[in-house]
Amino acid sequence: PVTQVEITRGFWLGKTEVTQAQWQAVMGNNPSNFKGGALPVEQVSWTEAMEFCRKLTERERAAARLPADFAYTLPTEAQWEYACRAGTTGDYAGELKPMGWYNQNSGNATHPVGRKLANPWGLFDMHGNVWEWCRDWYGLYPGGHVTDPTGAASGSARIHRGGSWGDDALRSCSAFRRRDSPDGRGNGLGLRLALSSIQ
Repeated sequence: PVTQVEITRGFWLGKTEVTQAQWQAVMGNNPSNFKGGALPVEQVSWTEAMEFCRKLTERERAAARLPADFAYTLPTEAQWEYACRAGTTGDYAGELKPMGWYNQNSGNATHPVGRKLANPWGLFDMHGNVWEWCRDWYGLYPGGHVTDPTGAASGSARIHRGGSWGDDALRSCSAFRRRDSPDGRGNGLGLRLALSSIQ
C-alpha cells in the first residue's frame, strides 16, 4: 500500500555507487564480473557490503577523518527512496534514458559511475547500472504514515533498490522493490554508502 514516510534523522548518501577501486582499497579484493576501477563493484552480498562499511568506518576513525559517533553503513530503504526521488513524485526523478543504464541502453554491461545525468539532488545512477543493497529486512509497508522506518524486525531477505543494466524500465523506477538472501550475489548487484550518526 502507498505509505507516507517522514524522515526526521539527517544522513548523507554517496553521490555514486561504490566503485571497484574503492572496494579494492578497503577489502583488498575485487569480486566483480565486469572489471574496471571506475565501474560499480558487483557480485557482493549484503553481508559483504556491511563488512565493507564496518572496515571503512574503522579506517576513517583511525585516521581521524570520521567522528566516533558517525558510521558508514547502507541506507535504509526509506532513505534510499527519499534520495532517489529527490523531491519528485513520478516513476523516475527525471527522464530515464539520460539518467540510467538499463536494458535498453546498457549494452548488457555496467558502466563507469557518474556518466549519466544526476538526479535533482546531484546523485548519480540511482536508476539502473547496478541494484543497491539497503539495510532493511524485507517487509510490507503498512500504509498510512510512518516515521523513520527501518524495515521488518527480522526476516530471511534483505532489500535492494534501483534496477540494473539488465533490467527493464519498470524495475528501474523509484518505487520498485526487490529482495534477496543476505548472501545473494549477482553481476548487477552492488551498493551505495550512507553516513549517519549512531546516537
